[in-house]
Order: sequence, then structure tokens, then C-alpha cells
Amino acid sequence: MAQHFDAIVIGAGGVGSAAAYYLAKAGQKVLLLEQFELDHQNGSSYGNSRVIRYTYDNPIYVNLMRDAYPLWFALQDEADEELYIKTGGLDFGSPEMDTWQRMKASLDESRLDYEHLNKAEIAQRYPQFALDDGMEGLFNPDAGLLKTSRCVLAHVRLAQARGATVLDQTPVLKVTPSESGVEVQTEDETYTCDRIVLTVGSWAKGVLAEQGIDLPLKIMPCQLGFYQPKDPSLFEPGKFPVFFAHMNGDYGEMPYGIPHADPSIGFKLTTFYGWDTVASPSEVDYTPSEAWTERIRDWASQYIPDVAGPLISTRRCLYTLTPDKDFVVDQHPNYPQVVIGAGFSGHGFKFTTLMGKMLADLAVDGSTPHDTSLFKLSRFQLVAA
Repeated sequence: MAQHFDAIVIGAGGVGSAAAYYLAKAGQKVLLLEQFELDHQNGSSYGNSRVIRYTYDNPIYVNLMRDAYPLWFALQDEADEELYIKTGGLDFGSPEMDTWQRMKASLDESRLDYEHLNKAEIAQRYPQFALDDGMEGLFNPDAGLLKTSRCVLAHVRLAQARGATVLDQTPVLKVTPSESGVEVQTEDETYTCDRIVLTVGSWAKGVLAEQGIDLPLKIMPCQLGFYQPKDPSLFEPGKFPVFFAHMNGDYGEMPYGIPHADPSIGFKLTTFYGWDTVASPSEVDYTPSEAWTERIRDWASQYIPDVAGPLISTRRCLYTLTPDKDFVVDQHPNYPQVVIGAGFSGHGFKFTTLMGKMLADLAVDGSTPHDTSLFKLSRFQLVAA
């Protein structure tokens, strides 16, 4: 007889680990299934850092971050380890850029506290920058970094502490919803549950197609570079902010960087978007581009001259993009016990604890108090008859 759970979560990355945690916290008997090992490097939720920030060009995201920050603080307290490091965050560039104007308008509409700095004021606060004449900055003190892998593993560990069963290296072969619940087949076992949460990252398009949902998802294998600054002490959290540069070039779209306290990690440099996309994970080439590491170094040498010394490490990380770059957080239109989190589009990690809570809410209650207006399947999904 198949083992029965109140809820099964498929995919133990940033969102899936959080969904399992909040489901277990809600008293559900939970099974979390992961096709690879926990904290694997094949997807989107591995590493030392992701940016956390309020500064968004849409007030809905600003307000969702107002929901997310307290959840991160609560998780950090319960995990009894440092998951968030405050650095402050600087968006800089030409105020004529569309991205800049949308950002400032959003922050004003959201009434978010920030400082509007000119080039001289940025240089006085952070002399490490060498910005062009006319460039300006928007500074928010609460931005920082999340310790990516530690956040995922904290969600998993705390879910297990509440009774969740976690099975890694267990690919799911088939998910079959019915009026009475959902059946999940793996190579060795068949499980049943009342509700299921699908959070499979870059594997979402194929998994959802089997559920009759055709989402126009694409996969963007981005690249991360970690460089040794000339003087690492000048580029530590507290002395240098996370930043976003509102500019584009042969290095990509919107370069950004993250300082680390551990000099062995180095300073993280990459770009928000700008790589070619593929249709499925089987097409991903995980081999980093040596040419790109030099292009982003050239960009950094112009605007942050001493940050990009020797390359310490570089690797690929997957974005799963929706056409509008907004997330998918919703219930299956025909099977409401099937809840879907997908398409987090390269900017989702800071929201993962909130997205997990929202998905758990939808699975257990059928609704969530958090704003999902941007995240509906109906905005582009095609459901097979």
C-alpha cells in the first residue's frame, strides 16, 4: 500500500525547501523529494550569496519584500545561524535610463526610505567607485546578501525537525492528480498525498506539460565570477555595498556585485540578464566562458578599479524565465490540490521563504494573504483539454 502524506513537495531548492518548512510548520505530514543531492549545483539555489533588497521597479515587489524580510529574520533566529548580512545597496547609473526612472518611481510610490546621491556624494561615501560625470545613485541601507546554500539547508533542517521526510537523489517519474488527491511515482516507491507543491526550477516546463499546462518558460545559464580585490579589506560588507549598475554592454545587462567577508570567496560579479537561453536543462552547457570573465573584469576596471583582480572561481547558474520575468505562484486550474511555483526569473531567491509560505498557504487553505496578482497562471498558460 502506498505511503500517504498530507503534502508532497517536489524539488528541494530555494522555494521547495521553504514550502516544505512552512507546510511542516502548519502541522502537515510532509514528504520533500529532490532528484539530485541536497544543495546541488545543477539548478538555481546553490552558492555563497544572493542579493536581498527592497529596491524594485514595481511597488508590488517592494511590498512583498516588506513581507519577506521578517520571515528571513524569523528563520535566521530559529536556525540559530547567520543567513543575512546587511551591506546597504546602491543602484547607480545615468538618471536618463528607463530602468533608473522606473526604479525611482516605484520607490517613491512605495514610500520606501532611500537616499538619492550624486556622483560626489557616492565618491565621498564609497571612494572605491569611479563613476562617470552625471551618474547618480539610489541607496537603501537594508540591502545585503543571503547565504544561499545555508538558507536552503536551514529550511530543510527545520522542516525535518517538525517531522518532514526528506529524500534526495529520488527523481519523480510521474505525478497523477485525481479527485481524491495525487499519486507520485518514483523508481522505487509510489506515494499518495492530499496536496502537492511543484517547485522544480528549470525542469518546470516538462513537468508542467505532463499536467496539461504549457508555460512559455526559457532557461538562461548565467555565469558568476568571483574575483580577488586589490585590497580585500576595502570590499567587505560594511565597507562596500551590494550594487546594481543601470547599463548594458557586451558583458550583459545590469552588472551587479556582492561583497563577502571571507576573502577566499572573493567579490562576486555578474550581470542580471544578457545570456542566451535554451529550452530545457538537457541543453545547458555548464562550462563557463573564459571570454566573459574578461569582459566583466573590463567593465569593473572602469567603474570599480580595484575590485576585479585575479579570478578565484567561476561557474554557471540557471535562471528559469517567464516572458514578463514575473513569477508563477498559483493552483492548477483543474486540480486545485496541485500548487505550482515556477519561473523565478533570476531575481527570486530573496523571495524564496515568502514564496514557500505562499505556496503552503495555497496548498492548505486555497488562498494566501500575500499579493499574487502578478503571478497567475492565467496570464499566459495554455491548458490541454
